[in-house]
Amino acid sequence: MHRPELWVVDDDASVRFVLATALRDAGHAVREFADGATAWSALQEAASPPALLFTDVRMPGDDGLKLLERIKRLHPDLPVVVMSAHTDVTSTAGAFRGGAYEFLSKPFDLDDAVGLAARVLDTPAVAESEVAPEVPETPLLIGDTPVMQALFRSIGRVAQAPLNVLITGETGTGKELVAHAIHLESPRASRPFVALNTAAIPAELLESELFGHEAGAFTGAARRHVGRFEQADGGTLFLDEIGDMPAPLQTRLLRVLAEGEFFRVGGRELIRVDVRIIAATHQPLEQLVAQGRFRADLLHRLDVVRLAIPPLRERRDDIPRLAEGFLQRAAQRLDVGPKRFTRAAMQRLQAHDWPGNVRELENLCWRLAAMAPDARIGVDDLQLNSMQIHVAGLDWEQALAAWAYSQLATDVDDLHAKARARFDAVMLQAALDATDGHRGHAADRLGLGRNTVTRKLGSSRKRR
Repeated sequence: MHRPELWVVDDDASVRFVLATALRDAGHAVREFADGATAWSALQEAASPPALLFTDVRMPGDDGLKLLERIKRLHPDLPVVVMSAHTDVTSTAGAFRGGAYEFLSKPFDLDDAVGLAARVLDTPAVAESEVAPEVPETPLLIGDTPVMQALFRSIGRVAQAPLNVLITGETGTGKELVAHAIHLESPRASRPFVALNTAAIPAELLESELFGHEAGAFTGAARRHVGRFEQADGGTLFLDEIGDMPAPLQTRLLRVLAEGEFFRVGGRELIRVDVRIIAATHQPLEQLVAQGRFRADLLHRLDVVRLAIPPLRERRDDIPRLAEGFLQRAAQRLDVGPKRFTRAAMQRLQAHDWPGNVRELENLCWRLAAMAPDARIGVDDLQLNSMQIHVAGLDWEQALAAWAYSQLATDVDDLHAKARARFDAVMLQAALDATDGHRGHAADRLGLGRNTVTRKLGSSRKRR
């Protein structure tokens, strides 16, 4: 029986080997290539294309997206899985826009890759009739953590589909950035992106802002006003804080979503528009529906695809890259010298729970770029005495008590001495981190002599 052939294209020999081996172990015939040019030449010469092709994005010469573009011109039905260790909106959306079947973020689970191959070989591919045009650069969205990589893949997928999207997330997480990214990676990218915060407009003016009004429609309406729906015709309308929309306007919005047409306030001309709606909220809309404050049928119209943006405290590993990027851009905009965070300052930033999320971090970086006196920003420059430090939901005394109870239950010997030793080690290390490793300054902050700090450090390291 003829086995369908799978191709793996990756300049990393180790990735190529383990993926090809896993696919062969699953019963597939596999052919390997170290770069896109070699794979492309083989594809042109092959009597028939492979059943599935895996390709890395970043390779010497033509990258994986260029290879994908060529493949889709020659074999539009060939399913291509794009792989990359650099997952961002541009690469994921570019892959899906180019016709990729799936996007795998490295490192990926080999079982997932093998399962994906099984699904592809069991599912007819969908032909791509055309390649989407180039679109403007995506707004800055940064994240290397798994939750953000998953979000980027979702953005890349949903951008290509003409579906309404509901974005959920706490205040300051970047909901408008995500909406803008969806627009810029969509076929509507060349048309307007119009944003309206429904909570920021007085209820009596919101209807006019959305649908426009005719001259004389109400007191003060001296001339015709074109509303946001008309402004966004052919493009995307982003409605932020949709949960605050008054009930009468919810009814009008539902009608527009259902029929694609409306009247301006005070008007008789029926206006037809082609607008994609992206809505956002920090509120639990299901609860608002249960309370009678939000229409269930409107929620169903908006919630075709839901994207949840994680709060910053759930993606702490992204904080260094975000903070450095914000600080660099702020320094450039303010025309001041470049500044960097010390290691201790960065650790302090990562310990914060960031109730204001990414917006709070960005505002802090702008303040530091303008106000910090030195190029190196230390803990004292942060002025974050009010920070809520994340300690697994407990204060340190509660955590210590819990640890002590657990140790006493095991009849451990010399518990006090062991606790004191661990306490000293933690305090010393924290003081050294806060003073960039300067023992004298650490001793001063702790109220100890330098010799005492040196002796305790020596004792701590011997115990390790």
